Amino acid sequence: MSGPSPDKSLVLGVLGGMGPAATLDFLTKLQAYTPAAADQDHIRVLMDMNPKVPDRNVPGSGAGAVLAEMAGALAGAGADVLAIPCNTAHAYADLIQRASGLPLIDLIETGATAAHDSGARRVGVLGTRGGLKLYREYLAAQAMGLVQLPAQRQDDFMGLIYRIKAGEVGEASRREMAAYAAELVAAGAEAIVAGCTEVPLVLGPADVRAPLIDPGERLAKRCVAVCLGLEPVPALPVA
Repeated sequence: MSGPSPDKSLVLGVLGGMGPAATLDFLTKLQAYTPAAADQDHIRVLMDMNPKVPDRNVPGSGAGAVLAEMAGALAGAGADVLAIPCNTAHAYADLIQRASGLPLIDLIETGATAAHDSGARRVGVLGTRGGLKLYREYLAAQAMGLVQLPAQRQDDFMGLIYRIKAGEVGEASRREMAAYAAELVAAGAEAIVAGCTEVPLVLGPADVRAPLIDPGERLAKRCVAVCLGLEPVPALPVA
């Protein structure tokens, strides 16, 4: 796919709603990073805010088929390139791209590249088990090791994620998330990746004694760059 014409940016299709608050956080960042002096300078965004997508953390939930249908509909509505502000949903990245015929600006790749650029060799990831699997592969491809929480603490972390999805974003949630990040640093992590899009809702750079990487923020920047022709459109996967 070629880039946008000088007077027309590419249309971004967003598969959202996983969860809604994280998607709105992504859209806020997307708007903030767009160089615009007027409404017309912003990129056009087609959004499917679909909180009815089955839980990506439940094997066999059927999430992939729903995401593929969403992507196809966004393509039919005029999207040129896709983004998904949900880490775990990227397990279906190839299916989504095949179903829509559109390239995906990959959130996991974006986060792993940012971790590499930080100079870290061991990277702590706060994410779901599915998200951790994806990050492990991407980090290993760039000669980095993944640091994760012990099994019981991972279960506790997931409980916190579901509470954040339910709206618990107050001080108690902030303290608990900061404690998980501190555990990863104590285990040798030289940088922390917010590998679930709910994490940045309660965790900021001042809460962590290591560089904190927000892949959703980096994704917003990349989406703007791609849609404005400042960065190449990602290639579709080889069939």
